[in-house]
Amino acid sequence: MATSDNKLADTDEKIFIGKGEETAWLTLALANRHGLVTGATGTGKTVSLQVMAEGFARAGVPVFAADIKGDLSGISEAGEAKDFIVKRAKDMGLTFQPDQFSTVFWDVFGEQGHPVRATVTEMGPLLLSRMLDLNDVQEGVLNVAFRVADENGLTLIDMKDLRALLDAIAPNGSKKAADDEEDPLAPIRKAAQGYGNVSKATVGTIQRQLLVLENQGGAKFFGEPALTLKDFMRTDRDGRGMVNILVADKLMQSPRLYATFLLWMLSELFEELPEAGDLPKPKLVFFFDEAHLLFTDAPKALMDKIEQVVRLIRSKGVGVYFVTQNPIDVPDKVLAQLGNRVQHALRAFTPRDQKAVAAAAQTFRPNPKLDTARVIMELAKGEALVSFLEGGGTPSMVERIMVRPPSARIGPITPEERKAIMDASPVKGKYDTAVDAESAYEIIQKRLSGAAAAPADGGGEGGGILGQIGSIAATIFGTNVKRGRLSTGQVIARNVTRSVTDKVIGGVVADLGKSVGGSVGGSIGRALVRGALGGILRR
Repeated sequence: MATSDNKLADTDEKIFIGKGEETAWLTLALANRHGLVTGATGTGKTVSLQVMAEGFARAGVPVFAADIKGDLSGISEAGEAKDFIVKRAKDMGLTFQPDQFSTVFWDVFGEQGHPVRATVTEMGPLLLSRMLDLNDVQEGVLNVAFRVADENGLTLIDMKDLRALLDAIAPNGSKKAADDEEDPLAPIRKAAQGYGNVSKATVGTIQRQLLVLENQGGAKFFGEPALTLKDFMRTDRDGRGMVNILVADKLMQSPRLYATFLLWMLSELFEELPEAGDLPKPKLVFFFDEAHLLFTDAPKALMDKIEQVVRLIRSKGVGVYFVTQNPIDVPDKVLAQLGNRVQHALRAFTPRDQKAVAAAAQTFRPNPKLDTARVIMELAKGEALVSFLEGGGTPSMVERIMVRPPSARIGPITPEERKAIMDASPVKGKYDTAVDAESAYEIIQKRLSGAAAAPADGGGEGGGILGQIGSIAATIFGTNVKRGRLSTGQVIARNVTRSVTDKVIGGVVADLGKSVGGSVGGSIGRALVRGALGGILRR
């Protein structure tokens, strides 16, 4: 029986996903209970993702999604009334209405979207070790490096900062210098050795891994202006949620960088957002494509923390939707947190494939009318088995549906269309030019050249107005006052205030669109609570 258009339109409470014997709705109030979109290549996962993203955007919910193949970029342009699209809509009792959605493109490499950057400090040693594929000993040395950086006021922004710091903590292989020749980095080396045996060989291995990451283009990810996550959580002038698309076709050539970057974003959202409780709709929905890369070869400690982030970020009003080929790609502890399911066709050509189909079928609440395992292998392109949370948060029985056609374009946009969108972007100019503020590399170079003491003693001479500002700020914060032995609390306070002074003055020097407040706040917070998963790791 046909249903009138208005009954199948999205509402303030739910999103229309598709229709079979029953109509499939995704309830907005339960959308932050996370979800899963699975299916073999070419079965319609990207279209389902686009349909869901459009629904969230219409409801005023900002969306972030990684675009692996470039197809999702079409959401920024109005759809075309092609015959197969019109027919599918008509079969569901819909009238196809083209639509388009406000979109911001992001790109780690800064080629097809606004650059996405984080500081080394923000990434933290846990995720950086994962990105570099370090073993336990190497990860331990990296933790020592971060600790020494905190204690010595060495801000880690980009790769050259980390390289300089690693060189500074490596044991000096030369013989002891003459009495009148002091190693300017001796205090840093001594501090590092105080936390355990930091060998030159281990530091060298980490440096080589950094070179591998740089060769993959990963160095472009570290720097400033660092990403302010609130820029993902915007609505347009019509009150619709902005769709943030991470251009990931090139990024996917470095799977570990891709997966670690998205995990960093999730952990940053967890740390920065306040508790929200049960909301009528999410603050943000995050689609994680090729999700299996997140879990491949991940150590147990990291897996436990991923599971905790997924479980607890719901209370911050963020919904996470994993997109992958098969549910068995996702560990059971994480899979148990994914209440909203869309399963496209799977192919079972081998015994392993058949086991995968059976496992996928078992993740659904059974429907006596369906042989779920058999239907999974029979689904046509655009069809799916779905189960969404309802009522008190219980999953509905699995239903076979035809996914509704997207309202926006299906397929990629042209370079000219992309350029026009970026030119009109609400964040144009904010991230497009890199800023190289004074940080660990520059500070260490000054110590090596004997110039480190000059700023502390040269109060009002030189530097013009900026020099005067620096002198005043240093006097206010007390960072230019000579001192004797300090307590641990005084050392921490001094390092933090020095970091504030350095970054504020550096921001004044480099400011043309740079958001100093957000960057400073993020760096200081993470200097005190270390690690991209800092809020979780200390629970």
